[in-house]
Amino acid sequence: MASEQRCSWCGNDPQYVSYHDQVWGRPVKDSQELFAKLCLDGQQAGLSWITILRKQKNYEEAFADFDPEAIVRFTEEDVERLLQNPGIVRNRLKVQSIIKNARGYLALRDQGIEFSHFLWDFVGGKPIVNHLQSMQQAPTSTEVSDAMSKALKKAGFTFVGTTIVYAFMQAVGMVNDHMTFCPQHRECAELAEKFHL
Repeated sequence: MASEQRCSWCGNDPQYVSYHDQVWGRPVKDSQELFAKLCLDGQQAGLSWITILRKQKNYEEAFADFDPEAIVRFTEEDVERLLQNPGIVRNRLKVQSIIKNARGYLALRDQGIEFSHFLWDFVGGKPIVNHLQSMQQAPTSTEVSDAMSKALKKAGFTFVGTTIVYAFMQAVGMVNDHMTFCPQHRECAELAEKFHL
């Protein structure tokens, strides 16, 4: 497949191309997977996504495979230890945000709210399929990402501004922002057709 057929943002980096072809835009309904992705997108703030993608395995090892039950037990000593870990972004607020997000996730669960349903309700439980012809047409936020961001903050999550939330929505297939000429647009649209919570 020629690289110019893909969305241009992934360039030619093999890891980025693989992420574009196999992950980005494909609908995710597993609550813990959605939690992990939201946390990773928050780590991206001020950085490029490829930086975090290259560190994803390190994050999984450092944060107990993004198991919220394990993360909420992290102590201040754990935070200090994580800040010495060269495999992740060593930013205190970002490290603490994953712990805060785990608390938010479990607080929702304790209210009987499944994280997957909480998020997917913002798009009516079905992926939004856009038909973009160029990268310039892709929004960086929408009214939906504004609303989701606000609700996540209210639930105790941090690093969930509307731009981060929209990037998350694109990544987990809540919105299909592959270019229409990209082969993945059709694949993700077909997955959207079959998707149900």
